[in-house]
Amino acid sequence: MTTGVLNPAPLEQKSKMNNDPMRFRRNVGIMAHIDAGKTTVTERILKVTGRIHRTGEVHDGEATMDYLEEERARGITITAAAVNIEWNKHTVTIIDTPGHVDFTVEVERSMRVLDGAVCVFDAKEGVEPQSETVWRQAVRYDVPRICFVNKMDKSGADYWACVTSIRDRLGANAVPVQLPIGQGSDFTGIVDIVHMTAARYVSLEEREEIPIPEDMNDKVTEARTMLLESVAERDETLLEKYLGGEELEKGELVRVLRAATIAGEIQPVFCGSALKDKGVQRLLDGIIAFLPSPLDVGAVSGLNDKGEPVERMPNPDALPACLAFKTVHDRTGDLTFLRIYSGVVRRGDTLWNPRRRRTERIGRLLIMKANDREPVDEARAGEIVVALGLKETVTGDTLCTKDDSIALESMEFPEAVLSMAIEPKSRGDRDKLGEVLAKLSREDPTFRHFTDEETLETVIAGMGELHLEVVVNRLRSEFKLEVTVGAPRVAYRQRLRKPVEVEGRHVKQSGGRGQFAVVNVRFGISDKQELEWENSVTGGRVPSEYINSVKKGIDGTLGAGGAAGFPFVQVTAELFDGKSHSVDSSEMAFKEAGRIAFKNAVERAGVTLLEPIMRIMVQAPSAHLGDVIGSVNARRAEVENVEEMVGGFSQVRGSIPLAEMFNYATLLRSLTAGRGTYSMEPLTYKPVPQNLAEDILKEAIADRAK
Repeated sequence: MTTGVLNPAPLEQKSKMNNDPMRFRRNVGIMAHIDAGKTTVTERILKVTGRIHRTGEVHDGEATMDYLEEERARGITITAAAVNIEWNKHTVTIIDTPGHVDFTVEVERSMRVLDGAVCVFDAKEGVEPQSETVWRQAVRYDVPRICFVNKMDKSGADYWACVTSIRDRLGANAVPVQLPIGQGSDFTGIVDIVHMTAARYVSLEEREEIPIPEDMNDKVTEARTMLLESVAERDETLLEKYLGGEELEKGELVRVLRAATIAGEIQPVFCGSALKDKGVQRLLDGIIAFLPSPLDVGAVSGLNDKGEPVERMPNPDALPACLAFKTVHDRTGDLTFLRIYSGVVRRGDTLWNPRRRRTERIGRLLIMKANDREPVDEARAGEIVVALGLKETVTGDTLCTKDDSIALESMEFPEAVLSMAIEPKSRGDRDKLGEVLAKLSREDPTFRHFTDEETLETVIAGMGELHLEVVVNRLRSEFKLEVTVGAPRVAYRQRLRKPVEVEGRHVKQSGGRGQFAVVNVRFGISDKQELEWENSVTGGRVPSEYINSVKKGIDGTLGAGGAAGFPFVQVTAELFDGKSHSVDSSEMAFKEAGRIAFKNAVERAGVTLLEPIMRIMVQAPSAHLGDVIGSVNARRAEVENVEEMVGGFSQVRGSIPLAEMFNYATLLRSLTAGRGTYSMEPLTYKPVPQNLAEDILKEAIADRAK
């Protein structure tokens, strides 16, 4: 029997630097398309490492990492869950991330703080739509990846087709370090291409070493050649030996493969069946062998109080710097997940939040195991922990020392694209609803809530129908709030149709002190979402103390959205002239004049209605391809390409207005005998066709007038 460990620790221990405890730490995310099996992979890792003694199955609603009631009811991951495990003298923090696009924010903020990732693929389906999304997120944050081809025991599994799809569709340099022995029901073991050994699975705890099957010699030779060529070309010494026909030592092969993986030049590919307990130990070995430690990642950059670039090394002796990347509401107080980049953070410490300009006291520190918690007294550089007691800190904030502060790069999140009105059934619950929605907004940067100024309705907004449905269900089950909701509404935007020059006049006299303010403003169109403001007034015709009031009046009107209630974007405003009165002018008067100026601009220039456009990927049996393309074309889609996939499936890619996608899942199921799937993610905003825009604006104005 053999363990087949690919452990580089002996190589690392050759230098004093490599004896640093951080060298034996890994911070790793598990990411995949929905139903590829990443939560099952994580469950088996917990079992193998002794964290749990009985695995809970996702389909039974008993997975350890899916601990929320909504997750267990739906059999999907909604929120990223973290757990620490020990393997081969290494500590590994694993974050299991969601696979559904509506909860992609959980992947985004996890990728920001992780050092490496395991991308899980279904052996039959290969690269699926959300596989591409999470892969792009990992690329954006320069997170090194290894691949795990899961479900090798599934009927129709095709390892090489899956590897090819990873290479072709993700642009990855996917290099197999393992080959399966058999596929589907015949999957019984794994060939290790690095060590040129083979093992057959007897049980989870035991696998026996066997000779490499003779009928696999050609495939093994092909995979070995691919591996050696990929590694040798990244190291001159190895390249000379390889070209000279010398045998490469396993130690140097692992060393260079590790360096290439950390540099993002190679993505090693493993295989197995997590559900059947096959390949999980070898995957753990691969995490240790090829994914980086905090020391490999190196210094983190940020800005000091003067806006100058500064760095923090992953050193516990340095000043503390940590990033808050997730907040979770809890009955004991908010749980704030922190990645410690440098220094040591201790229970009771007071740290500085440079963005909020506030101090925060660390009440307690915890290490999470999904929904269970282990208290600790301190957390050191390289660790991921949870802090209790933080009042102001939210996702993207830095905690550091006040005297030598650093603001680490934060995260950007997509805007909400769907909204719905919500109200409590009981008037007495109105204040409670506001408090709960505020807590959920702290948890999730893509969830918003606000009050419509015209209708006084409470509106919630998110990334899709499932996102908002989960929020509503949490209100009912977790917070015991009975609410009623309206139909989902698309988050339209407006912009001016053309540049225009207008006057805003607010002059009132009703006895006593009056109100006097006149402003002349040139409005135009920009590419930026927020207001671009310019003041070119000369001669004091608008006193300097009132300039900002004009801007506030215009800016506030943009968000209100006029009669239709859709916020204005891409607006430029240049204040170039105006009039004031020595007695009757005031900040309030000039703010109102600014508001009137923009209202006049809308009336004179007209508006262009903008709608959210989604990137869409539809997968369906090739036999139904014509019907699928027809169905998206009927919804104003722009089809970019159609490609063949494995197993007789095709994928349609393109862009489509969100407004056209309500109830599309039901139609797609009927068109494809239940076998078609699709995913969407926000892409951009584009003008709505004029004939549709007029009807949408009329309906919105009528709804707000009711």
